[in-house]
Amino acid sequence: MTLYMMWGITYGFAAAMQPGPFQTYLLSQTLRNGWRRALPVVLAPLLSDGPIIALVMLVLSVVPAWWIRLLQLGGGAFVLWLAIGVYRSWRDFDAQAPIEQPAQQHIFRAVLVNLLNPGPYIYWSLVTGPILLTAWRQAPINGLGLLLGFYLTMVASLVGLVLLCASAGRLGTRINRGLLGLSGFALAGFGLYQIGSGVVDWWAG
Repeated sequence: MTLYMMWGITYGFAAAMQPGPFQTYLLSQTLRNGWRRALPVVLAPLLSDGPIIALVMLVLSVVPAWWIRLLQLGGGAFVLWLAIGVYRSWRDFDAQAPIEQPAQQHIFRAVLVNLLNPGPYIYWSLVTGPILLTAWRQAPINGLGLLLGFYLTMVASLVGLVLLCASAGRLGTRINRGLLGLSGFALAGFGLYQIGSGVVDWWAG
């Protein structure tokens, strides 16, 4: 179990540090609403990855390729919608403005980011999925150790990202607004890349 837990810790840290739509959304929420309201968002993978893992293991191996491309296009469109929201916050930025959206809504959106992003599906099908299957077949406790190490490390690393981003935001409202705008551009970039990749794969297929 110890070996697989160490593997889970390694892959959990790598997954948290890998730039992607979820990480960008998390940091944008930190800049928009403060670290206290952003911290609950780090729990979104715990809510979204269960269905993702089950879907990868049971369904994606038998569905046609066009389904994956459709998911990629839908996920890219959703990330672009999030980027538009960040842009509006940047345009109307007010450091003293009250926060209107409840934390539950941020978590729900973050869950959707993960569910509509092909990254976690690819990650679990190509990287951690085979290791999880091997560990579980050897002994269920090994599989549980892998998952425990993965998610404890991932959540802890995401908390560190939020606090680091919040510290940078305290340097001043101009820097805060600039980082917010940068996160919006990054979200838009991920969304456009995801849609573009989906279109290219669709035509190539």
